[in-house]
Amino acid sequence: MRCPHCGSFDDKVIESRTLANGDSIRRRRECIACGYRFTSYERIEEKPFMVVKRDGRRQPFDRKKLEHGIERALEKRPVSGMTIENVVNEIEDQAVMTGKAAHEISSSSLGELVLAKLHGVDKVAYIRFASVYRHFENLEEFISEVKKVEGENVE
Repeated sequence: MRCPHCGSFDDKVIESRTLANGDSIRRRRECIACGYRFTSYERIEEKPFMVVKRDGRRQPFDRKKLEHGIERALEKRPVSGMTIENVVNEIEDQAVMTGKAAHEISSSSLGELVLAKLHGVDKVAYIRFASVYRHFENLEEFISEVKKVEGENVE
């Protein structure tokens, strides 16, 4: 590892720690030439997980984009940040497991995973997300979706 201070390739590892459930390792290093201490991270390089859009385009899975969509749906709702983080983690895990063989998932499958998870967390957020995701063409489609959710609460 090259020292960011002097450029020397001579260093020693002072401390190593496993992070993120064993997915990465954090190492504290000290340059032997100048004594500068720095941190390096080591992780497995995996084939990128892709999302296949409706028009056939493929783009890398973006956790931030997923998180932003869920946060928008849950905006001003009584749901904690920790719950949102757990929801995003669970959806990401389900998406990776669903598309494990091909390293990809369709955007429609990903959207359905989000809808299923939001349905269990907050019905208003579910309707908000569904209205954007399902591209309701008119008010009747929107009302029909709300009635479905209302009907589930009555039973």
